[in-house]
Amino acid sequence: MQYKKVDLYGGAITVDLPTAYGDASQIREVPDHQEVYLDENGYSGVIVEILEYVEKPTDAEALQYHFADLVDGTGDETNMLEQSHAAMAKVANKPVYTLSFIQTPPPPDRPRKTPDFVAIHLLLLRVKEHGTDIMVTVNVPHYPGEYEKAAPGEKTSLMKDGDEIAKRVLESFDIKDWSLLQG
Repeated sequence: MQYKKVDLYGGAITVDLPTAYGDASQIREVPDHQEVYLDENGYSGVIVEILEYVEKPTDAEALQYHFADLVDGTGDETNMLEQSHAAMAKVANKPVYTLSFIQTPPPPDRPRKTPDFVAIHLLLLRVKEHGTDIMVTVNVPHYPGEYEKAAPGEKTSLMKDGDEIAKRVLESFDIKDWSLLQG
């Protein structure tokens, strides 16, 4: 997979994303606290959100809070795959946590295109001194007939692509202008 360096929030943050990913704000409204990049050749995407720092006894509990906020009320079945501590190579000494999960939507009420499931990587960077949590989600929907099913216990090729993208985000995510996180 080929990558390009992408300027987020006017260049205050940079990250490497697949070259086939385009800025969703060019085709639809995106809230100011978000940057959304979508695969021009498929359905996958990456969302970066600057959020208010969540005070919890542990960073892992803050991760669970953001996870619950993301999935509660969707009506989807959610299966957690893995939760771990990580690091962002270019943002030293800041807590980073990852959570990988699968969301399976219920059958649609009306005829519309619905994925079989969505593989999601949630990356949470905690920046307590700036009162900020930065959440990155890598979303990889799997639509019927548009992906190769994997053997039991194995990942699809789309899931492996999502793993690679999440890894590249951890390696390349860089905050160039910390004043972005003030207030």
